[in-house]
Amino acid sequence: MTLKQGTIAVSSGLNIDQQYGCVVPPITLSSTYNFADFNQPRAHDYSRRGNPTRDIAQRALADLEGGAGAVLTSSGMSAIHLVCTVFLKPGDLLVAPHDCYGGSYRLFDSLSKRGAYRVLFVDQGNPQALADALAQQPKLVLIETPSNPLLRVVDIQAICEAAHQVGALTVVDNTFLSPVLQQPLKLGADLVVHSCTKYLNGHSDVVAGTVISKTAEHATELAWWGNNIGVTGAAFDSYLLLRGLRTLGVRVKQQQQNALAIVDYLQKQPLVKKLYHPSLPENQGHDIARRQQSGFGAMVSFEFAGEEAALRHFLKELKLFTLAESLGGVESLISHTATMTHAGMAPEARKAAGISDSLLRISVGLEDSEDLIADLEQAFQAAAKR
Repeated sequence: MTLKQGTIAVSSGLNIDQQYGCVVPPITLSSTYNFADFNQPRAHDYSRRGNPTRDIAQRALADLEGGAGAVLTSSGMSAIHLVCTVFLKPGDLLVAPHDCYGGSYRLFDSLSKRGAYRVLFVDQGNPQALADALAQQPKLVLIETPSNPLLRVVDIQAICEAAHQVGALTVVDNTFLSPVLQQPLKLGADLVVHSCTKYLNGHSDVVAGTVISKTAEHATELAWWGNNIGVTGAAFDSYLLLRGLRTLGVRVKQQQQNALAIVDYLQKQPLVKKLYHPSLPENQGHDIARRQQSGFGAMVSFEFAGEEAALRHFLKELKLFTLAESLGGVESLISHTATMTHAGMAPEARKAAGISDSLLRISVGLEDSEDLIADLEQAFQAAAKR
Protein backbone atom coordinates (compact mmCIF):
# COMPACT_ATOMS: atom_id res chain seq x y z
CA MET A 1 0.00 0.00 0.00
CA THR A 2 1.00 3.59 -0.55
CA LEU A 3 0.60 5.10 2.90
CA LYS A 4 -0.23 8.68 3.73
CA GLN A 5 1.97 10.75 6.03
CA GLY A 6 -0.17 10.39 9.13
CA THR A 7 -0.07 6.63 8.81
CA ILE A 8 3.69 6.61 8.18
CA ALA A 9 4.32 8.73 11.26
CA VAL A 10 2.26 6.47 13.50
CA SER A 11 3.17 3.06 12.12
CA SER A 12 6.93 3.36 11.56
CA GLY A 13 8.71 0.63 13.49
CA LEU A 14 5.62 -0.85 15.14
CA ASN A 15 5.41 -4.62 15.70
CA ILE A 16 8.92 -5.48 14.53
CA ASP A 17 10.18 -6.96 17.80
CA GLN A 18 10.68 -10.71 17.37
CA GLN A 19 11.74 -11.51 20.93
CA TYR A 20 8.82 -10.27 23.03
CA GLY A 21 6.32 -9.00 20.48
CA CYS A 22 6.64 -5.38 21.62
CA VAL A 23 4.25 -3.13 19.72
CA VAL A 24 6.52 -0.11 20.22
CA PRO A 25 10.10 -0.78 19.06
CA PRO A 26 12.50 -1.22 21.99
CA ILE A 27 15.42 1.12 22.56
CA THR A 28 18.77 -0.45 21.70
CA LEU A 29 21.25 1.36 23.93
CA SER A 30 24.30 -0.84 23.34
CA SER A 31 27.27 1.07 21.95
CA THR A 32 28.90 -2.06 20.53
CA TYR A 33 27.82 -5.40 19.05
CA ASN A 34 29.60 -8.76 18.97
CA PHE A 35 30.86 -10.28 15.75
CA ALA A 36 29.36 -13.61 14.66
CA ASP A 37 32.89 -14.90 14.11
CA PHE A 38 36.31 -13.72 13.03
CA ASN A 39 35.86 -11.00 10.37
CA GLN A 40 32.09 -11.58 10.37
CA PRO A 41 30.35 -8.44 11.61
CA ARG A 42 26.61 -8.44 12.07
CA ALA A 43 24.29 -5.78 10.66
CA HIS A 44 25.60 -3.47 13.40
CA ASP A 45 29.08 -3.34 14.87
CA TYR A 46 29.33 0.07 16.56
CA SER A 47 26.53 2.54 17.27
CA ARG A 48 28.21 5.57 15.81
CA ARG A 49 27.93 3.85 12.42
CA GLY A 50 24.57 2.18 12.92
CA ASN A 51 22.02 1.59 15.66
CA PRO A 52 18.72 -0.34 15.40
CA THR A 53 16.67 2.43 17.04
CA ARG A 54 18.25 5.10 14.88
CA ASP A 55 17.64 2.95 11.80
CA ILE A 56 13.89 3.04 12.46
CA ALA A 57 13.87 6.80 13.00
CA GLN A 58 15.89 7.38 9.83
CA ARG A 59 13.53 5.24 7.77
CA ALA A 60 10.53 7.12 9.13
CA LEU A 61 12.10 10.49 8.31
CA ALA A 62 12.98 9.41 4.79
CA ASP A 63 9.48 8.05 4.20
CA LEU A 64 7.84 11.24 5.48
CA GLU A 65 9.86 13.38 3.04
CA GLY A 66 9.66 10.85 0.20
CA GLY A 67 13.43 10.33 0.18
CA ALA A 68 15.69 7.37 -0.48
CA GLY A 69 17.45 7.60 2.87
CA ALA A 70 18.15 9.76 5.89
CA VAL A 71 20.94 10.33 8.39
CA LEU A 72 19.94 11.32 11.92
CA THR A 73 22.47 13.71 13.41
CA SER A 74 23.25 15.17 16.80
CA SER A 75 21.68 18.57 15.99
CA GLY A 76 20.23 20.60 13.16
CA MET A 77 23.54 22.41 12.80
CA SER A 78 25.48 19.15 12.51
CA ALA A 79 23.06 18.13 9.74
CA ILE A 80 23.87 21.29 7.79
CA HIS A 81 27.57 20.87 8.54
CA LEU A 82 27.42 17.28 7.29
CA VAL A 83 25.94 18.40 3.96
CA CYS A 84 28.67 21.00 3.52
CA THR A 85 31.38 18.52 4.51
CA VAL A 86 30.21 15.98 1.94
CA PHE A 87 29.51 18.25 -1.00
CA LEU A 88 31.89 21.21 -0.64
CA LYS A 89 35.68 21.41 -0.90
CA PRO A 90 38.02 24.38 -0.43
CA GLY A 91 37.33 26.85 -3.22
CA ASP A 92 33.79 25.60 -3.87
CA LEU A 93 30.98 28.13 -3.61
CA LEU A 94 27.91 27.83 -1.40
CA VAL A 95 24.98 30.14 -2.16
CA ALA A 96 22.86 30.76 0.95
CA PRO A 97 19.96 33.10 1.80
CA HIS A 98 20.97 36.46 3.23
CA ASP A 99 18.19 36.11 5.81
CA CYS A 100 18.82 32.51 6.87
CA TYR A 101 18.83 31.20 10.44
CA GLY A 102 21.52 32.91 12.51
CA GLY A 103 23.26 29.66 13.40
CA SER A 104 23.54 28.71 9.73
CA TYR A 105 24.88 32.15 8.88
CA ARG A 106 27.48 31.91 11.64
CA LEU A 107 28.58 28.43 10.50
CA PHE A 108 28.96 29.41 6.85
CA ASP A 109 30.66 32.71 7.64
CA SER A 110 33.16 31.25 10.10
CA LEU A 111 34.11 28.24 7.96
CA SER A 112 34.46 30.35 4.82
CA LYS A 113 36.89 32.60 6.70
CA ARG A 114 38.96 29.48 7.49
CA GLY A 115 39.00 28.47 3.84
CA ALA A 116 36.71 25.42 4.07
CA TYR A 117 34.65 26.79 1.17
CA ARG A 118 33.36 30.11 -0.13
CA VAL A 119 29.92 31.47 0.70
CA LEU A 120 27.73 34.06 -0.97
CA PHE A 121 24.69 35.35 0.90
CA VAL A 122 22.02 36.60 -1.48
CA ASP A 123 18.38 37.64 -1.50
CA GLN A 124 16.95 34.56 -3.21
CA GLY A 125 13.65 36.38 -3.71
CA ASN A 126 15.46 38.79 -6.04
CA PRO A 127 15.67 37.08 -9.47
CA GLN A 128 18.62 39.17 -10.65
CA ALA A 129 20.61 38.68 -7.45
CA LEU A 130 20.00 34.94 -7.63
CA ALA A 131 20.94 34.79 -11.33
CA ASP A 132 24.17 36.68 -10.63
CA ALA A 133 25.01 34.25 -7.83
CA LEU A 134 24.30 31.17 -9.96
CA ALA A 135 26.47 32.61 -12.73
CA GLN A 136 29.42 32.07 -10.37
CA GLN A 137 28.96 28.28 -10.69
CA PRO A 138 28.17 27.29 -7.09
CA LYS A 139 28.44 23.66 -6.01
CA LEU A 140 25.64 23.89 -3.46
CA VAL A 141 22.59 26.11 -3.04
CA LEU A 142 20.84 26.26 0.32
CA ILE A 143 17.18 27.27 0.29
CA GLU A 144 15.38 28.22 3.49
CA THR A 145 11.67 28.79 3.00
CA PRO A 146 9.84 30.19 4.87
CA SER A 147 12.91 32.05 6.08
CA ASN A 148 13.89 32.44 9.71
CA PRO A 149 12.75 34.87 11.10
CA LEU A 150 11.04 36.99 8.42
CA LEU A 151 9.01 34.14 6.91
CA ARG A 152 9.85 35.11 3.35
CA VAL A 153 8.90 32.44 0.83
CA VAL A 154 10.88 31.60 -2.30
CA ASP A 155 10.08 29.29 -5.19
CA ILE A 156 11.77 25.95 -4.49
CA GLN A 157 11.07 24.47 -7.90
CA ALA A 158 12.33 27.50 -9.83
CA ILE A 159 15.51 27.83 -7.79
CA CYS A 160 16.25 24.10 -8.03
CA GLU A 161 15.81 24.14 -11.79
CA ALA A 162 18.09 27.15 -12.17
CA ALA A 163 20.70 25.65 -9.81
CA HIS A 164 20.70 22.32 -11.61
CA GLN A 165 21.33 24.10 -14.91
CA VAL A 166 24.70 25.29 -13.56
CA GLY A 167 25.51 21.92 -12.00
CA ALA A 168 24.73 22.77 -8.38
CA LEU A 169 23.07 20.55 -5.82
CA THR A 170 20.17 22.00 -3.85
CA VAL A 171 19.35 21.53 -0.19
CA VAL A 172 16.19 22.87 1.47
CA ASP A 173 15.89 23.61 5.17
CA ASN A 174 12.32 22.45 5.82
CA THR A 175 12.38 22.97 9.61
CA PHE A 176 9.68 25.66 9.73
CA LEU A 177 6.99 23.66 7.93
CA SER A 178 7.90 19.99 8.40
CA PRO A 179 6.99 17.41 5.74
CA VAL A 180 3.35 17.82 6.75
CA LEU A 181 3.17 21.22 5.05
CA GLN A 182 5.96 21.13 2.45
CA GLN A 183 7.69 18.43 0.38
CA PRO A 184 10.90 19.90 -1.12
CA LEU A 185 12.11 16.67 -2.76
CA LYS A 186 8.93 16.57 -4.87
CA LEU A 187 9.63 20.17 -5.88
CA GLY A 188 13.07 19.31 -7.23
CA ALA A 189 15.44 19.53 -4.26
CA ASP A 190 18.28 17.02 -3.94
CA LEU A 191 18.46 17.12 -0.15
CA VAL A 192 16.32 18.22 2.79
CA VAL A 193 17.57 19.17 6.23
CA HIS A 194 15.66 19.56 9.48
CA SER A 195 16.39 20.54 12.98
CA CYS A 196 14.49 17.60 14.48
CA THR A 197 14.62 19.52 17.75
CA LYS A 198 11.70 21.53 16.43
CA TYR A 199 8.41 20.26 14.92
CA LEU A 200 9.52 16.70 14.17
CA ASN A 201 10.11 15.94 17.84
CA GLY A 202 7.72 18.62 19.03
CA HIS A 203 8.30 18.45 22.78
CA SER A 204 11.44 20.55 23.39
CA ASP A 205 13.30 17.64 24.96
CA VAL A 206 15.58 16.45 22.13
CA VAL A 207 18.40 18.10 20.20
CA ALA A 208 18.77 16.34 16.84
CA GLY A 209 18.92 16.93 13.11
CA THR A 210 18.54 15.04 9.87
CA VAL A 211 19.61 15.07 6.25
CA ILE A 212 17.24 13.33 3.84
CA SER A 213 18.39 12.60 0.30
CA LYS A 214 16.51 11.98 -2.91
CA THR A 215 18.97 9.35 -4.18
CA ALA A 216 20.37 6.21 -2.59
CA GLU A 217 23.87 7.24 -3.72
CA HIS A 218 23.74 10.47 -1.74
CA ALA A 219 22.20 8.65 1.23
CA THR A 220 25.11 6.19 1.30
CA GLU A 221 27.69 8.96 1.04
CA LEU A 222 26.08 11.00 3.81
CA ALA A 223 25.89 7.95 6.08
CA TRP A 224 29.58 7.19 5.52
CA TRP A 225 30.61 10.74 6.35
CA GLY A 226 28.21 10.95 9.29
CA ASN A 227 30.02 8.02 10.85
CA ASN A 228 33.42 9.34 9.75
CA ILE A 229 33.10 12.71 11.49
CA GLY A 230 30.98 11.37 14.35
CA VAL A 231 27.82 13.46 14.09
CA THR A 232 25.24 10.65 14.14
CA GLY A 233 22.39 10.76 16.64
CA ALA A 234 22.05 8.74 19.83
CA ALA A 235 19.67 5.83 20.43
CA PHE A 236 17.61 7.46 23.17
CA ASP A 237 17.20 10.65 21.13
CA SER A 238 16.08 8.46 18.22
CA TYR A 239 13.44 6.87 20.46
CA LEU A 240 12.14 10.24 21.66
CA LEU A 241 12.06 11.54 18.10
CA LEU A 242 10.02 8.53 16.98
CA ARG A 243 7.66 9.13 19.89
CA GLY A 244 7.21 12.73 18.79
CA LEU A 245 6.69 11.82 15.15
CA ARG A 246 3.59 9.79 16.07
CA THR A 247 1.65 13.03 16.64
CA LEU A 248 3.38 15.28 14.09
CA GLY A 249 0.38 15.75 11.82
CA VAL A 250 -2.18 16.60 14.46
CA ARG A 251 0.27 18.87 16.30
CA VAL A 252 1.22 20.90 13.23
CA LYS A 253 -2.36 21.31 12.06
CA GLN A 254 -3.57 22.55 15.45
CA GLN A 255 -0.58 24.85 15.91
CA GLN A 256 -1.25 26.32 12.49
CA GLN A 257 -4.91 26.88 13.37
CA ASN A 258 -3.84 28.69 16.55
CA ALA A 259 -1.35 30.76 14.57
CA LEU A 260 -4.01 31.94 12.13
CA ALA A 261 -6.14 33.15 15.05
CA ILE A 262 -3.15 35.03 16.49
CA VAL A 263 -2.33 36.58 13.10
CA ASP A 264 -5.90 37.84 12.88
CA TYR A 265 -5.56 39.39 16.35
CA LEU A 266 -2.13 40.95 15.71
CA GLN A 267 -3.37 42.66 12.56
CA LYS A 268 -5.61 44.80 14.78
CA GLN A 269 -3.03 45.47 17.51
CA PRO A 270 -1.68 49.07 17.41
CA LEU A 271 1.68 48.08 18.94
CA VAL A 272 2.39 45.81 15.97
CA LYS A 273 4.19 47.87 13.35
CA LYS A 274 4.62 45.09 10.77
CA LEU A 275 3.44 41.49 10.73
CA TYR A 276 5.06 38.54 8.97
CA HIS A 277 3.21 35.32 8.12
CA PRO A 278 2.89 33.50 4.78
CA SER A 279 -0.92 33.64 4.98
CA LEU A 280 -0.84 37.42 4.54
CA PRO A 281 -1.16 38.66 0.93
CA GLU A 282 1.53 41.28 1.61
CA ASN A 283 4.01 38.70 2.91
CA GLN A 284 6.91 38.16 0.52
CA GLY A 285 6.14 35.03 -1.50
CA HIS A 286 2.51 34.65 -0.42
CA ASP A 287 1.41 33.45 -3.87
CA ILE A 288 4.29 30.98 -3.98
CA ALA A 289 3.35 29.70 -0.53
CA ARG A 290 -0.19 29.03 -1.69
CA ARG A 291 1.23 26.94 -4.53
CA GLN A 292 4.07 24.98 -2.94
CA GLN A 293 2.88 24.61 0.66
CA SER A 294 -0.14 22.77 2.01
CA GLY A 295 -0.44 25.24 4.88
CA PHE A 296 1.06 28.48 6.16
CA GLY A 297 2.69 27.17 9.33
CA ALA A 298 2.70 28.18 12.97
CA MET A 299 5.59 30.66 13.04
CA VAL A 300 4.69 34.35 13.29
CA SER A 301 7.00 37.37 13.48
CA PHE A 302 6.23 41.02 14.06
CA GLU A 303 7.88 44.40 14.57
CA PHE A 304 7.06 45.88 17.95
CA ALA A 305 5.94 49.51 17.62
CA GLY A 306 7.54 51.01 20.68
CA GLU A 307 10.75 51.84 22.48
CA GLU A 308 13.03 49.15 23.87
CA ALA A 309 11.74 49.76 27.40
CA ALA A 310 8.17 49.04 26.28
CA LEU A 311 9.31 45.95 24.38
CA ARG A 312 11.10 44.65 27.46
CA HIS A 313 7.99 45.25 29.56
CA PHE A 314 5.81 43.47 27.01
CA LEU A 315 8.03 40.39 27.15
CA LYS A 316 8.17 40.46 30.94
CA GLU A 317 4.39 40.58 31.28
CA LEU A 318 3.71 37.52 29.11
CA LYS A 319 2.52 34.53 31.10
CA LEU A 320 1.86 31.81 28.49
CA PHE A 321 4.61 32.68 26.02
CA THR A 322 8.07 31.69 27.26
CA LEU A 323 10.98 33.94 26.33
CA ALA A 324 13.25 31.29 24.83
CA GLU A 325 14.98 30.22 21.67
CA SER A 326 13.90 27.22 19.57
CA LEU A 327 10.46 26.53 18.14
CA GLY A 328 8.01 23.83 17.18
CA GLY A 329 7.24 22.50 20.65
CA VAL A 330 3.80 22.05 22.15
CA GLU A 331 4.37 25.18 24.26
CA SER A 332 4.31 28.72 22.84
CA LEU A 333 7.64 30.54 22.74
CA ILE A 334 8.65 34.08 21.89
CA SER A 335 12.14 35.32 21.05
CA HIS A 336 13.85 38.63 20.39
CA THR A 337 15.71 37.89 17.20
CA ALA A 338 18.59 40.37 17.43
CA THR A 339 19.69 39.27 20.91
CA MET A 340 18.80 35.58 20.66
CA THR A 341 18.56 33.44 17.52
CA HIS A 342 20.48 35.89 15.30
CA ALA A 343 22.89 37.37 17.82
CA GLY A 344 25.71 35.62 15.94
CA MET A 345 25.12 37.83 12.90
CA ALA A 346 26.89 41.17 12.74
CA PRO A 347 24.52 44.15 13.07
CA GLU A 348 25.20 45.18 9.48
CA ALA A 349 24.34 41.66 8.26
CA ARG A 350 21.06 41.72 10.20
CA LYS A 351 20.27 45.13 8.74
CA ALA A 352 20.97 43.91 5.21
CA ALA A 353 18.62 40.98 5.82
CA GLY A 354 15.88 43.27 7.13
CA ILE A 355 16.10 42.00 10.71
CA SER A 356 15.44 44.94 13.02
CA ASP A 357 16.07 45.31 16.73
CA SER A 358 12.31 45.44 17.30
CA LEU A 359 11.57 42.09 15.66
CA LEU A 360 9.91 39.40 17.77
CA ARG A 361 9.31 35.82 16.64
CA ILE A 362 6.54 33.59 18.00
CA SER A 363 6.37 29.81 17.85
CA VAL A 364 2.70 29.09 18.41
CA GLY A 365 1.98 26.07 20.57
CA LEU A 366 -1.00 23.91 21.44
CA GLU A 367 -2.53 26.01 24.18
CA ASP A 368 -6.07 27.28 23.62
CA SER A 369 -5.85 30.14 21.10
CA GLU A 370 -8.22 32.34 23.11
CA ASP A 371 -5.94 32.06 26.14
CA LEU A 372 -2.88 32.90 24.03
CA ILE A 373 -4.58 35.96 22.56
CA ALA A 374 -5.72 37.11 26.00
CA ASP A 375 -2.13 36.80 27.24
CA LEU A 376 -0.82 38.87 24.33
CA GLU A 377 -3.52 41.47 24.91
CA GLN A 378 -2.74 41.98 28.59
CA ALA A 379 0.99 42.23 27.83
CA PHE A 380 0.39 44.79 25.07
CA GLN A 381 -1.82 46.80 27.40
CA ALA A 382 0.86 46.79 30.07
CA ALA A 383 3.49 47.87 27.53
CA ALA A 384 1.28 50.70 26.27
CA LYS A 385 1.18 52.20 29.78
CA ARG A 386 4.98 52.48 29.99
